[in-house]
Amino acid sequence: MLLNTIEQQCETFLKSLRQADSAHDLAHIKRVVANAKTLLKNEPADQEVVISAAWLHDCVVLPKNHPERKSASKLAADKAVTFLKSTEFPKSKLDQVHHAILAHSYSADIEPESLEAKIVQDADRIDALGAIGIARSFVVGGQLNRALYNSDDPFCESRDPDDLAWTIDHFYTKLFKLPGLMNTKAGKELATSRVAYMKGFLSQLRSEIIKQ
Repeated sequence: MLLNTIEQQCETFLKSLRQADSAHDLAHIKRVVANAKTLLKNEPADQEVVISAAWLHDCVVLPKNHPERKSASKLAADKAVTFLKSTEFPKSKLDQVHHAILAHSYSADIEPESLEAKIVQDADRIDALGAIGIARSFVVGGQLNRALYNSDDPFCESRDPDDLAWTIDHFYTKLFKLPGLMNTKAGKELATSRVAYMKGFLSQLRSEIIKQ
C-alpha cells in the first residue's frame, strides 16, 4: 500500500471526527507525523506502521482532567485499527499500529516494545517541547483554568511542582524530563535542543515577573 494513500485516508478520517482541543488538533497530528518522518531517516523501522500510527495516535482525545484519561491511548488504538480494517492497510501490521498508539501516551505509562512504537512515542513527545510546547502548555492550562504560575515561588525553587494548580509547574513535573526518556538518538537531540529553548523562555519570564 502506498504511503501517500495511507496518509490521505488517515487525514480524511480525522477530518470526519469531532474537532479535538486545539492542543491535540489536526495541526498537532501533522507536526507529529513530520517528526516521525524525521526520525525515520535514521531508524530502520516499518514506515507504514510508524506513519499510520502517527496520523491516528490522537483519533480519540480526552481532557487532561478526565477520569479516564489514562485509557485514551487504548481507545485511540482500538478506533484506529477499526478504521484501518476498512481500508487496504496490511492486516498483518494492525497489531503493530495498535501497540504504537497504545504506548505513545505519557499518562498511560506503557513501555514501547518495538522500534516503531519508540519512534511514534518520541515524535509525539517532541511536539510537547520547544516554542510549540510552550504554546500548547498554555492552551491546556487555559482550558483547565489553571493559574499561570505560583506567585510566591514561580519556578519551584522551594516547593514540589504541582501542575494541577499552575501551568509553569508542568515544565518541571513532565516536560523537562522528556529528553531523558527519548528512545532514539535523533529524538533525544531534538528534545534537548527544545528544552534549552524553554529554559531560555523561563529566564525571560523570571526577568519580567520577579523584581530584583
